[in-house]
Amino acid sequence: MAGPGDLEPTHFPARRAATVALHRLNVAHGSPFRVFGLQQVHKASVEDVAAAGRKYSLDLSVTDWAAGSAGPALRCSAEVLFSRTEQSSGPEVQLRCEALQKINSTAEDHAFYQKYLAPASAVSAQHLPDSYGNMSEEMQPFWRLARVAASFIMLRESSENTEFNMAQVASITQQESSDKQLMLDYVVLLHDLPSQEIIQWKLLVSWSPDRGVRVLQTEWQPRCPHATEPPN
Repeated sequence: MAGPGDLEPTHFPARRAATVALHRLNVAHGSPFRVFGLQQVHKASVEDVAAAGRKYSLDLSVTDWAAGSAGPALRCSAEVLFSRTEQSSGPEVQLRCEALQKINSTAEDHAFYQKYLAPASAVSAQHLPDSYGNMSEEMQPFWRLARVAASFIMLRESSENTEFNMAQVASITQQESSDKQLMLDYVVLLHDLPSQEIIQWKLLVSWSPDRGVRVLQTEWQPRCPHATEPPN
């Protein structure tokens, strides 16, 4: 655990806090055609905040993975507070990004929504990407949507001892639309870097360009049949 003061931006404590800020950004602004990845942590520091916990202050850059290498970097500042209380529902994140208010739903979002709101047959797939890192272009928006939905879980479950990333979409099954929302059942595999553990979650996700991504149900799926709650 890092001591108070400035942190080396490339080291684990700074990167872990930046990853939490990234989850918060995706929860607020992600879509099938917008999912953010961490480009660089420029500055980082940490301080103890009385009985509240430990607060990390960050200056970082993120990029929109959907835009590829041509996409511009977005400069952000963030404060991430890891609470000391056991009842905490995850870190508290204050995030400010330049030009973020200009991000709206795109023509691609609306075209995707219209195409799959009432498809001739429900979409289903497994192993996105596959063991060779391949994924069809058609499935990429569904993968991004899963990545945004997984950010809800990764944000909630993050602590000073974790660093989560989505390793794979194990399966996706489209459900009958409800209230003009795309409805998708996902099983996602989350990788915790410090422990090297792969954790499986089942998510029921709805999305539309107007309402954004909502995670309606979550279910942790243990490997051990006798386990009763997610790992800390």
